[in-house]
Amino acid sequence: MPVSLSFDSIEAFKALAIGIAAAGMVATGFEAMTERRASFTLLETGGARAVASVPLVVLTAPFIILRNTVRGRRKDRRRIGFVALATMIACLWGLACGRVILDMAIAILGS
Repeated sequence: MPVSLSFDSIEAFKALAIGIAAAGMVATGFEAMTERRASFTLLETGGARAVASVPLVVLTAPFIILRNTVRGRRKDRRRIGFVALATMIACLWGLACGRVILDMAIAILGS
């Protein structure tokens, strides 16, 4: 029996893929330009620098979560349940970011 996907499922998959890809590209670009890794510690600097880093951290959070999860599993031998939970959180965040990016692209470029 062939499997058919609904339009909503395809849209959600596109949003997820775009959100995670955008997070990786922005995080890698930040690292290339500043020679620092994008991480949640950017918010701990305080002052205007912390406020300015909020959009960067919000957009790159799925990549940061996945990177830290993989590193934690390899080095600290974290339990697979924790890895699965962190992956689900990163994917939900990536889905939300991707949906925002797609909505902005539609608004800018038109349908």
